[in-house]
Amino acid sequence: MKKYLSSLLFLAVLVVFSCKPDDSADPIIVSPPVEVVETIIPVGDERYLHEDSDYIFDQDTLRTFELNLPAAALAKLDADPAAEVYVEGSLTFEGETISPVGIRYKGSIGAFVGCLSGQDWGNPSGHKTCTKLSMKVKLNWDDPDSKFYGLKKLQFHSMNLDPSQMRDRLGYWLFREMGVPAPRAVHAQLMINGKYSGLYSLVEVIDGRFTKQNFDDGDGNLYKEVWPLNMYGMPRFEQEYLSHLETNEEASPTANMIRSFAQEISNANSSNIQGIISNWMKIPEIMAYCAVDRTIRVDDGPFHWYCDGGDCSNHNYFWYEEPTAGTMHLIPWDMDNAFENIISNVNPVTPIGDPWGEITNNCQPFKYGLFQLEQRSAACDKLTVGWVSFANEYEQALSQFKAGPFSEAQVNARLDAWEAQVRQATVQADQAHNDAITVYAWENALYTLKNNLEYARSQ
Repeated sequence: MKKYLSSLLFLAVLVVFSCKPDDSADPIIVSPPVEVVETIIPVGDERYLHEDSDYIFDQDTLRTFELNLPAAALAKLDADPAAEVYVEGSLTFEGETISPVGIRYKGSIGAFVGCLSGQDWGNPSGHKTCTKLSMKVKLNWDDPDSKFYGLKKLQFHSMNLDPSQMRDRLGYWLFREMGVPAPRAVHAQLMINGKYSGLYSLVEVIDGRFTKQNFDDGDGNLYKEVWPLNMYGMPRFEQEYLSHLETNEEASPTANMIRSFAQEISNANSSNIQGIISNWMKIPEIMAYCAVDRTIRVDDGPFHWYCDGGDCSNHNYFWYEEPTAGTMHLIPWDMDNAFENIISNVNPVTPIGDPWGEITNNCQPFKYGLFQLEQRSAACDKLTVGWVSFANEYEQALSQFKAGPFSEAQVNARLDAWEAQVRQATVQADQAHNDAITVYAWENALYTLKNNLEYARSQ
């Protein structure tokens, strides 16, 4: 399922038009001596061993992280970022260094669009041509139990496709304010081998540590991008669920819980589907999820069923099964394309053709958007149409959202504070790199974002 990624190509073009010419288009060729990454053994009084992750995700502070890699290791990463291969390096944060750590570039096809030398954007290849690429740091590189402020991984999103530099942080904040389990996100500055790389979005990794922090029983199975029912409304084979498992991989896991959930939904009818969903899910939570998602138009998320050759599927979400409570939880992921289609379908690929709960073309794939790519109505999915049937609960969640965290007062207060927090970092990146977002383009994108939010509140 790759057609949806052309949307990211389109966004990359938009960003390029708002940025200055790229100053890093040539490959990096080095012949450095062999360098060894020093292993640093903590003595026990390091702050990062004792503080928790709330310090890292403090909304009121812009923090700086320093990555250091041997020249040969950095050259290896830059030569083929899409390989997503870890190399050894170190992380320094507020005077303390943890070493070794694993460091690599990260992202799907969209994260590399316009930033690699290869000509086929649908098959990323070639050397790095942009200053910034999203990065992942594996903190427990040589010790599975090693943690940094309670975290095992850090992921820095480049925001190359988001000229406002706010979508990640605002989107996840809105979900969390409505009681939906979602990752935390803040801005962060990144230094690489002593050079200022720029401003990134630091997004919390959704893993077993995340589930333990967000649920009463965090030891259950976490799945990435596998919907309980296939496009024909049937449960999947167990191995299909397990192939998307993000936790408990070494514990001979089963997918009994998510398969039972899927089986009951598959067998449900209009008279009992609400009761079945209520037994498996917290209705206020999932209604809040739907209200936020549809209001801010996360059109590249679970309610967009992309079709390719008759096969239709969705993406950008996690499922968590909480074993003690016997409940299923949908977790949002990837805010890159949120907010942009609120007033009009700016993105030619991602827009969802149907209003909430409506069906087009009798559940057959239909073409929609400027590129006329095929999609299928989300309400053809039996689980989604079950959620749609909670009409009163949905309206209550929508009203609560618009009167609360999505209100002009609350949202603008957040955006204004974050804008002030990252302004100097944006100016510094603009001055340091020819391919950084210009301050003018950034300010214009923030203005557009606020207009989109105001329009969404009025609908």
